[in-house]
Order: sequence, then structure tokens, then C-alpha cells
Amino acid sequence: MRNRFAILSAILLCSFAWGQSTQTQTPSGNQSMPGMDMSGHDMSNMKGMSMGNDNEKDSDANTGAMHSMEGHMDMGPHMKMTDLRKPQPGDAERAQKVVDAARKASDKYLDYHVALADGFKIFMPNVPQKIYHFTNGRYAMESFWNFNPEHPTSLLYEKQGEGYKLVGVMYTAPKRFTEDQLNERVPLSVAQWHEHVNFCRPPASMPVAERMQQTLGSNAQFGFKGSIHSQEACDTAGGRFLPVVFDWMVHVYPFEKDQAAIWSVERQHGDAD
Repeated sequence: MRNRFAILSAILLCSFAWGQSTQTQTPSGNQSMPGMDMSGHDMSNMKGMSMGNDNEKDSDANTGAMHSMEGHMDMGPHMKMTDLRKPQPGDAERAQKVVDAARKASDKYLDYHVALADGFKIFMPNVPQKIYHFTNGRYAMESFWNFNPEHPTSLLYEKQGEGYKLVGVMYTAPKRFTEDQLNERVPLSVAQWHEHVNFCRPPASMPVAERMQQTLGSNAQFGFKGSIHSQEACDTAGGRFLPVVFDWMVHVYPFEKDQAAIWSVERQHGDAD
């Protein structure tokens, strides 16, 4: 059964805020760092992307944008994955060290209250999501320069009643990174990182209702579910084209028992648990 994916993530697009400044604020009052959203991603190239002219319209647009990120497997040309490489000596050991560190971090934050006390913030807590990203801005910034697998950018929780169940962690890396640099963090023979690409933002002059339909509808042209995925087509439609949006991401599910489940691409993309 297809799951919803919030992140980056999800997260990601909803706080692109379709238009908040480089220092944004979530509905719960949690503030992000300049140029970054609460997922820890570089948002500087999304500046000025407003979906509406007032707060009510912006709120509706942000909620819609969140749902446009659900189910990454539907993104097709809007998703770029790293290629799986042939295993090299030491890859399995390096990957296991990341899993061990992820498990150590996860054990510490099984109680989500501890995560909140340690500076993790719930991204869009008032928007229903399959996976809630609890993001640490300090760790997000650290990931731009160094990789410490005991400091995940985000903790991934499922909602359970009035609380949350921890299921995994998310690491990020700068979008400027090459695959060789990603391989240094997590072996690409084991894990696949992904990034969001070929994004066409609808024209600013388009009415909000039409913009939502053209971004989220079954015949959407724009956004991550849109039919437009080239600079030329986006220019023709009057939109703004972004070749790459957000940073590299990878999820780890350290409570699983085998490597395929721990590094599951399908689960990472919200396709299935």
C-alpha cells in the first residue's frame, strides 16, 4: 500500500514555502536558519516563490505542496537517484558503521520528548503526514561541512495516538556534492541518495486556485508531479525552471534486520513499508 512521504523531507516543498523569505517560520513558530528550511535544506533558490497574496492562501498552498511530495515514486523525471556501484573492499564495514551510529542516535531519541529537548523541531506539526521530520538545524548546518552519522539532520517519526514512534533517520549532503563525495559518506554500493530535479514553478500571475490545480491535479503541468521537466517547456509555459531543488538525501531505518530493509529505497520513497 502506497504510503505518504512528507519530507524533506515532503518537507521540502511545503516549506519552499512557495515563497517565504530566506528566514522562514513554521506554523508552530519554529524558525529556520537563513537560506534553509526546517528540513535542513538549502532553500535560497526558492526565494520569492509565493503561491498567494495573503496568509490564508499561502497556508492552503503550503498544505497542497506538502501533499505534492507524497509518494516519490510518482515523480519520474523529477527525481534523480545515485547509481548503485559495484561493492568495493571495506564498503560493507563502512556502511555498518553508519547503521550503528544511526541506531545509537535512534536509541537516544525513542522518546520524542528527548528529541525536542535536544533541539529537534517538528516540521509542519499541524499538517497530517505519514512521516514527521524532526529536524535539528545545527546538525543540518554541520552536514554541509562534515558527516557525523550520530548527528542525523532529521529523525523520522510515525504518528501514534498523541505521540510519535521513531522509525528512521535522514542524512543530507550539499547539492553541490558529486557522487564520489556522497560515496565517501555512505558507500553507493549499499545506499542510493536522491535529489529533486527539473522543477517548473507555475507563473506568479496564475490565480491561486488554478495554480493548485496545475500543480497537484491529475493533469498537472507544474511542480514535482507536473508534465513539464525541461527548461524549454517551462519557459514556454511562463514558469520558472530549477534544475535542482534542495539537497541530497538518504534515509536509514536502523531498527530493521537486514541490509535491504535498512537502506530500503522503496520505503524511502514512500512506496511501501
